[in-house]
Amino acid sequence: MAGWLPWLAGLGTVMLVAGWLAVLWWRRRAPAPRADRTGPSSRRRPTPATRRTGPTTRPAQPQVGEIWWADVPYEDGSGSKVRPCLVLRVRRRGADVLKITSQDKRDRRDHVRLPTRHWDPRADRDSFLDVVNLIRVPPAAFVRRAGACDPTVWRGVRRLHGVRAGDSTARARRRVRSG
Repeated sequence: MAGWLPWLAGLGTVMLVAGWLAVLWWRRRAPAPRADRTGPSSRRRPTPATRRTGPTTRPAQPQVGEIWWADVPYEDGSGSKVRPCLVLRVRRRGADVLKITSQDKRDRRDHVRLPTRHWDPRADRDSFLDVVNLIRVPPAAFVRRAGACDPTVWRGVRRLHGVRAGDSTARARRRVRSG
C-alpha cells in the first residue's frame, strides 16, 4: 500500500495542474457574459440598438466610421456571428462593413492592426481589421455601438475604399444621381 502513495500523489498533482490549465484556457476563450455587454460571449439573440432622442426612443442607425457589434454573416452564408465591425457605407437596405477579429493577423497583408482603446477599453490587446472582404449587414443585425475607429486607421481605410471625409449616405446618393 505504501508503494501506491507516491503514484497517487503524483497523479493527483497532474490532474490538479491539468484542471487549472483547462480553467485558464476556458476563461481566455469565453469571458463570462455580463448584462451590459452584447458580444461573442453573450448567448442572447441580438436586438436592434436604440438611441435616446428626448422622451421617445428610436432605433439607432450606424454611421460611417463607427464600430458596432453586429450579427455579421459568414462569407460562405452558413450562419452568422455577433462580432465587432467597422461601418464603411450606410445604405437603405443595410450597411457595408469590414469585420474585426481579435486573432493575431499581423503577418497577413489583408489585415491591419486596429487599436482597441478607442472602442473597447477593457480589451487587453489590439484587434485586426479585415480590409478586403466587404460584407453587407441588414439594419436589424446591428446590436450596439462600440465606438469610433482609430483616426489613423480610418484615414487609411477611407483611402483604400474610396470613402470621402464626412461622407454620408445622403451625400453619396446625391453624387450618384448628379454624376
